[in-house]
Parts: sequence; C-alpha cells; structure tokens
Amino acid sequence: MNILAINPGHNGSAALLVDGELKFYVEEERLSRSKYDGNPYMGILEALKYGVDILILGGTHPEFPQLPWTGEDPYSALVRKHNPKVKVFNIANAHHVGHAAGAFYNSGFDDAVAVIVDGSGTRQEIQVDEEGNKNPGFETETIFNCDYEEGIKVAFQSFGGNPDTQRVVGDNIEMDSAITLVKAYEAVSEYLGFGFIEAGKTMGLAPYGKYDDMIPSLFFNGRGNKNVFVPNYPAGAHIDHTRHPYLTLKEDPRAWHNDPSKVTDAAKNLAWAVQDETQTLVGDLIEKAVAMSGKKNVVIAGGYGLNCVANYYYKKRFPDLNIFVDPISHDGGTAIGLAYLVHYTETKDTTKRPLSTLYLGPKREENYDLEGYDTQDVTPADVAKLIAEKNIVTLFQGRSEAGPRALGNRSILYDPTDPNGKDTVNKVKGREWFRPFAGSMLKEYFEEWFDTYGMEETPFMMYAMDFKLAKHGEVPAITHVDGTCRIQTVTREQNEAYYDLIEEFRKITGVPILFNTSFNLAGEPLVETLEDALHTMKNCDIKYMYLPEVGKLVTVASEQTEEDSQTP
Repeated sequence: MNILAINPGHNGSAALLVDGELKFYVEEERLSRSKYDGNPYMGILEALKYGVDILILGGTHPEFPQLPWTGEDPYSALVRKHNPKVKVFNIANAHHVGHAAGAFYNSGFDDAVAVIVDGSGTRQEIQVDEEGNKNPGFETETIFNCDYEEGIKVAFQSFGGNPDTQRVVGDNIEMDSAITLVKAYEAVSEYLGFGFIEAGKTMGLAPYGKYDDMIPSLFFNGRGNKNVFVPNYPAGAHIDHTRHPYLTLKEDPRAWHNDPSKVTDAAKNLAWAVQDETQTLVGDLIEKAVAMSGKKNVVIAGGYGLNCVANYYYKKRFPDLNIFVDPISHDGGTAIGLAYLVHYTETKDTTKRPLSTLYLGPKREENYDLEGYDTQDVTPADVAKLIAEKNIVTLFQGRSEAGPRALGNRSILYDPTDPNGKDTVNKVKGREWFRPFAGSMLKEYFEEWFDTYGMEETPFMMYAMDFKLAKHGEVPAITHVDGTCRIQTVTREQNEAYYDLIEEFRKITGVPILFNTSFNLAGEPLVETLEDALHTMKNCDIKYMYLPEVGKLVTVASEQTEEDSQTP
C-alpha cells in the first residue's frame, strides 16, 4: 500500500510510504525554486512515479478550494487522474497530531511523550466556560502520549485566542489571547529586520548578546508579556518599543546585517533574551510532559524544534531523559507524520521504523551533461587537498536531503581551520556577518571533540554543541562566538563518498571535520538538480564542484558582474 501525504502551506511538502517504509520526501520549493512554496503539485507528480493508493490532505486549514467542474480539491483531482480509485483522507484539522506522529514514529521508541511547540496549528473552537460558550483558538503548544497500541493521544493543549479571549486554564487545556512562545520569537526576529520564517537568524545573533537588565522580561505566565508585545490576531505580534525606549532601534536594522559596527547592544541582548527565555519555558514544558506521562522518552517537533541551541540545552538540562528531536520539525514534516498515522491506524501495524536516513529526495538519472565545462577526473584525496588549500568546493551527489540541513549531498565545503573562513563563505553566499556555519565530522572522533551528554552520534545536525576545551580554537571557521558548532556525524554506511572525503581531509590536516553549509545562496532553496547547482555556481564566486558518483571535478566560471559580486 502506497500512502502519499501532503502539507499545503508554507514548507509545502509531499511524503510517500510504501508498505509502511518512508521512501520519498521533498519540499516543493526544491522543485519549483520558489522559497516556501506552499502548493506541492510538483511533489505530488514525483510521488506518482511510485503509484499512490491513499492520499492524505494535511496542512492547517481543512477547507480546501473546490474545482467547480468536479467538486473536489485540486490535489485530489491531480492524483485521481492517475488512480481513479485513490482513497482520500482530509485530516488538515490535526496539524499538531502530524507533528507528534512524525517525531514519534521516526524516533524508534516503544512509547514516548511528544512535546509540540509551534507558531500556530489548526483552528479549533474551544469551550471557555461551564455554560458551553466557545471561542476560536489556534494550536500553539501540545503534549501527546504516544505508543503503537493507542496511537497519538492528547494530554495537554495550549491555544492562542482572539483579543477578547479570557485566560482559560483547565486540567488539560490552556487558552489565552497573549502571544505564544514561537510568535514572540518571530516578533523579535521581525523587529530585528529579519523576514518571514527567519527566526534562525535571531538564534545566530543571540550568542553575541548577554543578560541586560534594561530589557524587561519577555514572558509572563508562559506567554508573551503584553507590556512588550502587542498581539496581532491570529498570526503574531509586534514589539511595543514605545513602552521600552531602550529597545528602539535607531536605524533600519538591515543596516547592521552586513556591518557589525552598527549593531546596538539592545539588538544583540534582545536576541539573547528571547533565546534564553523561550528555551527555558520549553524546558519547563518538557518537565510538565514527563510529570504528566511518567515517561522518560521525549520526542520534540513543531517549528521551535529546529532551534538547535535549545535542543542542546534540553540535553544538558535533562541528562536522564531519552530525547529525540524530529529533524524535519517544521510544517513540512507533518506530511511524514500524517502518512505514518494513517498507516499505523489502518493496518494496526506495530513495527518500529526509526529514521535512518534523510536522503529521500527524488530519484534522478542524472546524465551529467557537462559539455562546455572544464572537467577533470579526481579522487577524494585530490578534492580534500583542494579544500585544504582554502578553496570553496560544492558537493553534489545522489538524492537530496529532507529538511533544512545540508548533509553532504547538496553541500558547500571549506576548510574549517581558516580563521577567516566564516567571513569568506558568508560573503560568497550573501549571508549576514553574525551567522555561524556547521561542520560534518567522522563519527569516531565525536566524543574527542564535543561535550556529547550521552549522545553517540548526531547524523541529522540538530544540536549546536559545545567544543571540548582542548579543541577550542582548532576550527575557528565553524566555531560560533559562544564556542559551539552545529555538527553532523558521518559514517561510511550513511554516506560513503562524504565519509571518504572527510577522511582524506583528516589525513592531510589532522582535523576530522569539514566546514559544511547548504548548497544555495541567500534567500534561495537548496539546489535539487545538477542544472540548479550549475546555475547557482554561475551566480557566485565558487569555482569547483565535486561529483563523486562520476569521479569528476567541474570548474564553473562565474557570470556575475563586478557590481553583483559586491552586493550583499
């Protein structure tokens, strides 16, 4: 049985199970080349190559537009052209269930308590008094009990309500018009000049700040402080700096994005404050979940699950818990969760299927048509030497990675020992000066380099981890200002070509780590096809691309003008 689930909305995605096994996942932006594309038509077409028996409509809004000539939604109509007997489930009213199911079934745990921290999920009518009066609310934080017999069951729900909502607190429900955790983080991010769904930039800026008693507490009773945030129902909020003049940014914040001399202490310290307070409150929610459930296995998803600084904080705060953070925690990952949910519900299957790989993109028969390009045959040792000589090299191979992290199939690589490496690559990619870079390392050296807090590996790059004191300063290009690095461990079984390249770099330099960032430029999706890759390289100052599947190094001439190359 082939089950296709889609997530319409930002982070539009398609996921396919074949007899319960996750075989395919892609985000629409990778195919359409439109950032955050919410209509997964191209993803559906890729999935249809496998055949589809069941279609699941996810998202957050169960009312889909109807085609006037068929009376059905366009996604179902598209699939029905290929299989007129396809069975359709519309479960777009279960957004947080999708997050929880994805995290639980990917974890490999026998049972778990799921903690979902999200911007907003499905709109629901919530009873607010004994008379039965209801108010509309949006899912924000939810706790679920998860196992294979009972499935995914709600234990606690927190909702964001409209401005007229009274604070409602019950045994297993909470509702308040005050701004929620993720929306507060987003409000700070917007205030700092970052765009839609760019909270990760705030996370990168936060370590440059510190505690500042001029900044008021951003939260009260677990919700955004209304003296700081003005709710903008239903989507978010903005900062009311008139009550706190210290927070007033004296110029357009975009002016300091590429000029560190212009950033104010208030901006840096505000980023620090929202990171510190939100991760503490999510930690409190984890404590609540464990106390309610009695379980030691915790799975985490929702948009805040991509906060790799917070994820490491949980590991340090709760050393006795088994914590799994879904590597596709954003809304796109709900497609995987809903597919699993229907599979396990319909079949009563109890087989555990822990996530073993994120190389789940479309299968392609690349013809590697490189006519007109300078190519040469190379070995991993040749490419490692090129990187060690301070050359930026892109890596393109196999199926693309699911989720937002580059894991060695669509990566830009550099020498992590270069003290100027971060500035060099940020300039090439057009990124802000304060944003850190990740690393990929041989798994066998993991405990030698990092404070692992019991982790044996981190193959999906979900934690910003502390370097051990003895390793401070050895890889400055990927060491953030707070002494951390978002790191991926690699084994030969997981990615042979990538492992061999890192090993050859280790032989040359003594360092078992490569500087790794996503193969894209600022504001663009990760590249999907070889054509995308070549196009990207023509628009930047990266000359070399390594194709391990054919053992070739491609030299690409930039088509940038001098004016383009100086544009941030």
